[in-house]
Amino acid sequence: MDVVPTEQSMNTHVAAAAPDEHITENPRGGLGELASTAICGNDITSSCLYVSALAILYAGKWAPLSLLMVVAVLYLFRGVYAEVVGALPLNGGAYNALLNTTSKFKASVAACLTILSYMATAVISSNEAMHYAHELFAGLPVIPATIVLLAFIMGLTIMGITESATVAIGIFVTHMVTLTVLIISGVMYVFMHGLETLSLNLSTPSEGGLMMALFFGFVASMLGISGFESSANFVEEQAPGVFPKTLRNMWIAVTVFNPGIALLALALMPISGVEVHQEALLAEMGSLSSGSWLSTLISVDAALVLSGAVLTSFVGVNGLIHRMALDRCLPQVLLRTNRRGTTHWILIIFFLLSVSVLMITAGDLKALAGVYTLSFLAVMALFGIGNILLKVKRARLPRPSHSSWVGTILAIIAVVIGFVGNAILNPKYVGVFLQYFIPAMLIIGIMLGRVWLLQAGLYTVRAISDTVVDRMGKMGTAIRSRIEAINSQQFVFFTHFDNVSTLNKVLQYIQKNEHTNRLKVVTVIKKGEETPPHYREDLKVLDEAYPEIDVEFVLMEGTFGPELIRELSDKWKIPTNLMFIGSPGDHFMYGLADLGGVRLII
Repeated sequence: MDVVPTEQSMNTHVAAAAPDEHITENPRGGLGELASTAICGNDITSSCLYVSALAILYAGKWAPLSLLMVVAVLYLFRGVYAEVVGALPLNGGAYNALLNTTSKFKASVAACLTILSYMATAVISSNEAMHYAHELFAGLPVIPATIVLLAFIMGLTIMGITESATVAIGIFVTHMVTLTVLIISGVMYVFMHGLETLSLNLSTPSEGGLMMALFFGFVASMLGISGFESSANFVEEQAPGVFPKTLRNMWIAVTVFNPGIALLALALMPISGVEVHQEALLAEMGSLSSGSWLSTLISVDAALVLSGAVLTSFVGVNGLIHRMALDRCLPQVLLRTNRRGTTHWILIIFFLLSVSVLMITAGDLKALAGVYTLSFLAVMALFGIGNILLKVKRARLPRPSHSSWVGTILAIIAVVIGFVGNAILNPKYVGVFLQYFIPAMLIIGIMLGRVWLLQAGLYTVRAISDTVVDRMGKMGTAIRSRIEAINSQQFVFFTHFDNVSTLNKVLQYIQKNEHTNRLKVVTVIKKGEETPPHYREDLKVLDEAYPEIDVEFVLMEGTFGPELIRELSDKWKIPTNLMFIGSPGDHFMYGLADLGGVRLII
């Protein structure tokens, strides 16, 4: 496309841009339905290894019903996730949803919770996988083996998403086959030996009554949907149209296996037996129905699928932190890639953090289980809130599907109940959760407030420099240069003669959320199109109203679209994620993903 620029600056003192690091986003990936489902499905389907036992312990004979209630909640979240990610098909999950509808700080809260959830998932799943392996190989040292498994998964992820997906598919297919064999053999056993055990369990009265059993059974069973949020964190690596299919497939798997295994367990053994064998319930069910060979197969499958859940954590956290680093919430060094095109520093740091948590807890994973549960439930609630904000603040943004208001609100209420219920069941976990969450938020807070902190440092340096001029003068100059370097990053807002009120909101958003003093207001017009007479005057008024922001008006002929965005990004050395637009209407011919990461702020 030939673009004829007729750039007209409102200010003549435009300094050269000095971004921290100019790194463009990877093009949309091509993972198919099976590969994408396997990566996130290994996490959520591994829940059947423990959630059926938990549901029976808290709900007794009503466990299958509690698990079906969770299935209903997950169905509501299918619509919530499909609408948000359909409208904003970028990595980051709840962080991306809130980033495009509210402030960076609020989005960063969701990001911290998601990172904590992934870290807890990685440590718990890898350690539990090695516990299962220890049952097969008695001499296996669990803690060193857990570190080796984490290192192996890290290396696999560094090799690339395609290689990771191949391994994930093998694990996922094996897991589905194993669970199917278990259910078939269990049903055959019950058919041959009768329903006496099930009848006995169903006649057992529930402690505290039906409502209490259903409540605590539902709360405990919410662990069965952990991992559902993972697909949204690597949506850019998925082929177009795959994401909603991953949601459907995960929901089907949870619907079939979690209540089905709980019902089968009640038919195979008394509730007291479930309590005795809660840590390896499925292996015991396999032993009862078909003998030691099925028990061994289930143990092997458990080790594999839990390893697959670790892989999900690495893939998900990589997509999330990459998005945060692009938005300058985290250090730019995390964006550096290796020869295979993967962001290895993100994966290495996540590995080191996971190992440190494993060593600090010395393998005692009950505390981490509390962090895990509260984190992912909070993330689910924030995603629902992001959906509501999208409906209210980005109503014109096109999306392939819409979740109902009633369904979205019910979904949020359900996970809030799950959060509160888990806090009631395990109050000490709240303290442990805060011990991890607060330091994580401090790190993010330092990054978001680094200009203010640097300014405070500059003020301190200037105060001291009166007495120690020679030593402190150089430090003050360096800090001032750093502030200027951060603020010199230029941003772009594309507009088509928006009114002064809209442009004022843009400048307010820039002032509150971004570290910059330079903004290009770009208007793309067709040949022969005239500029409204008041438009330049409006921009001049806004430029004077915000003296701390250098507003440059750029008028050019051409056609607004992905090609022009890439051309301007290369020409001006401004990453596409630092370019903004208002919410497009239904008539807009491009999807948000086609625009290369351009953000919505109005």
